Amino acid sequence: MVALAIIAGVVVYAYGFSATNVDISQIKAETRLAQLTRVIRALAKPDLLTYEGVKTNTDAPIYLPCPAGGFTPPEVDPYSRHITVEPACVEPGDAITVHGENFSPNARVHLYMVPPSGDLNLIISQEFVADENGSFTETVDTRERASDEQQTIRAITTEPIGSIFHPAEVETTDSQGNTITVRSPRISDAAKVTWEKIIQTVFIALLATTFGVFLAVPMSFFASRNLMKDIKMPLIKLALQIIAVPVGMVLGALAAGEGHRLSLHLTDNLALTWIGVLVLPVLMYLAFRWAVPAVEDEPPSPGLRLARAFVLVVVAVVGVVVMFLIGNLLTRFGTWLAPKLGNFGFLGDFSTTIGDILIAVITFITALMTAAVLANLAGRFAVWLRAHAPDSVVRPISLPLSAAAGAGMMLLLGQLISWLYKIQDPVKIFWVPAAIGAVLGLALALRVYKKEAVNIGLTVYYAARTLFNGIRSIEPLVMVIVFAVWVGLGAFAGALALSLHTIAALAKLYSEQVESILPGPLEAVQATGATRIQTIVYSVIPQIVPPYISFTLYRWDINVRMSTIIGFAGGGGIGAILQQNIRLLDYRAASVNMLAIAIVVASMDYLSSRVRERIV
Repeated sequence: MVALAIIAGVVVYAYGFSATNVDISQIKAETRLAQLTRVIRALAKPDLLTYEGVKTNTDAPIYLPCPAGGFTPPEVDPYSRHITVEPACVEPGDAITVHGENFSPNARVHLYMVPPSGDLNLIISQEFVADENGSFTETVDTRERASDEQQTIRAITTEPIGSIFHPAEVETTDSQGNTITVRSPRISDAAKVTWEKIIQTVFIALLATTFGVFLAVPMSFFASRNLMKDIKMPLIKLALQIIAVPVGMVLGALAAGEGHRLSLHLTDNLALTWIGVLVLPVLMYLAFRWAVPAVEDEPPSPGLRLARAFVLVVVAVVGVVVMFLIGNLLTRFGTWLAPKLGNFGFLGDFSTTIGDILIAVITFITALMTAAVLANLAGRFAVWLRAHAPDSVVRPISLPLSAAAGAGMMLLLGQLISWLYKIQDPVKIFWVPAAIGAVLGLALALRVYKKEAVNIGLTVYYAARTLFNGIRSIEPLVMVIVFAVWVGLGAFAGALALSLHTIAALAKLYSEQVESILPGPLEAVQATGATRIQTIVYSVIPQIVPPYISFTLYRWDINVRMSTIIGFAGGGGIGAILQQNIRLLDYRAASVNMLAIAIVVASMDYLSSRVRERIV
């Protein structure tokens, strides 16, 4: 068995080497080593400071090709700045070695070839730096420019002015030709851009983590098996609530649309907008207190119940109007405030953005709340029906209701398929899905016909788990491509992609933590007759707060690192500028970007460890 295991291991790793194209000869190749050395040296010298420099030309003669009888270069002064070329004449395109002596220590050097006309500087080397003695040796290829006349190899050096401890004031010209005075050295443009982008990266991660936690916490309870496995529901209640949800969504959207139209009559006048924001909430409160009194001496009459229900509907519509007015006021206030705050204008922009977000989500929130209310009423009606009607009546009614609920769900799925694949055939998007859904709903009803309730909890549990696993399987690097198409390239797309992935990842971690809580407190609270919400508040949450904080901090750390990667796909942040510098072969600027990333990640790790030590 040991021999077979060794043979199998050899075969597996041999195929692995073949599949991954392992080629040691590439590691030993001189060109690869030279490129690697150049990149490592550039990365080791991050472009943190910009020096003003003095450029100096140093020339040496060369012939391409060699003249008849050869060419001997003139003698040079060994104590002055000079370069020598070996050999002094070669065929066009051949390699030469350039030696430099007596240059300034650490001077930046470019090598050029100058044709006989003297009007061109043809670059033949990337920038390199002389050693601390002012010497250098560089092997380069000449240009394929043959001439019988003498040509020139020119070393253009840039010698820095000033030092970190002794900066100098230097006069230079800006892009418009104006003379300005600058300090040398000063913070480089690469460092300034890196600082701006790394701050953006941290806040991309912060917003994504905050939004992800906000949604992942409640969703994690639906993906916890120990909380969901015992949830059962009568079939008729389940069917009525499934039917009520889409009806409530439509009614809520219509109510939001009506509230928006009413708000438009007030937003044309700023004074009316303020009156609406200040007066309408007071009237809403008074109406609500009348419709839902704290204490009643006797049961209300049917007419009074109907009047109270009507008042509550009016209060809900007026509430939508008030929300639209608040969103409009925030937008106006931010637009007015931003130019007056100068460097703090982002506070005004924040107010404008919050107003826009509020106006955009009011319809969706109203639809969800209406669907929840209608589903609750449908559930109450089902409970009342089961309490006042015999099973011989309730159970037959549940059959058509289950068929209708199944048909409704499949109709929604059919509309989604129609939108995705542009199918216009009514038979395929209406009748076939409705028939399939009705059959499935009726089959489920017949299967549980004689049971008291349907175990809906496990269905929700598996659906939530499947959803989280599906979202987590898509990397943010892929998500950001879709979001960049939707909202444009930049940090917003990156924040949305990270938020969606954070919701799924944290919901999974949170739910697994809920599944590992001690069952004793849970059973003790349930034994008191507490509702499900009370059970979660008093027995689950106290046990999960410390690990939830730990997971949240850990996810923020992950998001900081991931936000540097999604920038490569258009997600903004430090990743975008890092990709740009790498593509431009500006490895010194890329080194600044990577240094900033390392500092931020290390700082985040230290901060999270300190917070976990104090809280967790």
